[in-house]
Amino acid sequence: MTDCTRRDHAAAGRPGGYSPLMRTVAVVLAAGSGQRFGGELPKQLRILAGRTLIEHSVAAFDNAPGIDAILVVTNPGLTGQVRALVAGGRYRKVTDVIDGGATRTDSTRRAIAALGEDECDVLFHDAARPLIDQQTIAGCVRALATERAIGVTVPSSDTIVEARDGVLTGMPRRDLLLRCQTPQGFRLSVISMAHRLAQADPDFAASASTDDCGVVLRYLPEVPVRAVPGSERNIKITYPSDLDIAEILLRT
Repeated sequence: MTDCTRRDHAAAGRPGGYSPLMRTVAVVLAAGSGQRFGGELPKQLRILAGRTLIEHSVAAFDNAPGIDAILVVTNPGLTGQVRALVAGGRYRKVTDVIDGGATRTDSTRRAIAALGEDECDVLFHDAARPLIDQQTIAGCVRALATERAIGVTVPSSDTIVEARDGVLTGMPRRDLLLRCQTPQGFRLSVISMAHRLAQADPDFAASASTDDCGVVLRYLPEVPVRAVPGSERNIKITYPSDLDIAEILLRT
């Protein structure tokens, strides 16, 4: 089990509250099937600049001063292979590699269970975003010193429209729209409660899939989700052409 205890138990405040000495655990989610990417090799094991996508994310958090531990969640069929990639002391903060679930929500819940009951801050990051940078990670850690839920975002440069049956029905103000990235961060007690409420809701499974910020917004509306500035470089690898773009970004 990943150690999610505080650095100093004497500093413990109310559940979900502020503690400047809270431990921060990064959860790297790499259990997706990558069907849109195509090919036989799982997307998280694709090579970018000499190492796998999952290693890029793990390395970023391993190098981040504000991160105390890393938990990797991967496809059950790849657990042994991923363990071998991150073993041998190469990434000293990795504490465990666990099996993910059938959906992203299932994988998040397995990570929450693995983290245990002791309060901490937790950052959930998609391994498909291998270019996560130190400034963004530091911004997340800093924000969680005073916030209980945060999401990394970038402004929308395009005009976004609403449509139904191929007909435009609305045009929200662009200055109010942001594009979500990861990491998304939470006090462990907050994201645990949100997912417990979601799991107890029979309508949740039938609703459109959502990320962890969406779960908090829906089931704990009293908890503000603070936006943390992200980076346009923090792209998501969805299609093979995205790997080419990432290669170019790494060289610039």
